[in-house]
Amino acid sequence: MTGPIRYTETPSPLGTLLLTAADDGALTSLSVPGQKGGRSVEDGWVRDPAPFREAEEQLAAYFAGDLKEFRLRLRPHGTAFRQRVWDALDAVPYGATTTYGEIAARIGAPRAAVRAVGGAIGANPLLVLRPCHRVIGANGSLTGYAGGLERKQRLLALEGSLPEAW
Repeated sequence: MTGPIRYTETPSPLGTLLLTAADDGALTSLSVPGQKGGRSVEDGWVRDPAPFREAEEQLAAYFAGDLKEFRLRLRPHGTAFRQRVWDALDAVPYGATTTYGEIAARIGAPRAAVRAVGGAIGANPLLVLRPCHRVIGANGSLTGYAGGLERKQRLLALEGSLPEAW
């Protein structure tokens, strides 16, 4: 049996981040204010900053430009297909971008699966930590970020990978 959801909120350049964790401290979500499909604190949740200290330190270093790769235990909930897509996101390095089609190819999905890949990326429960902001349209456009295109633009600018069209 699992206990109540533990959470903390931490300030960031993107707004107050809401983090949730599993019983063992593995992160299950990171949401930004107004995020499409994002989480918000619910009755019965327990504020407990202790399991989030390492995540807060790494996020602060990332936003300061001092961290290029997160080393945190993540445990998002999703289908096997979504997990494959999210794992492929983890392989996109800091300062780089990729396309939805490239993610589909990386997981061995047919070209026709690009829409499903986009849906899985849009359902990413760990914004920033799992870099869905690094996925852009095939034409270089900034598309489909659940946290809002302004935040996607800020993250790509921070990483020095904002497409020239922007």
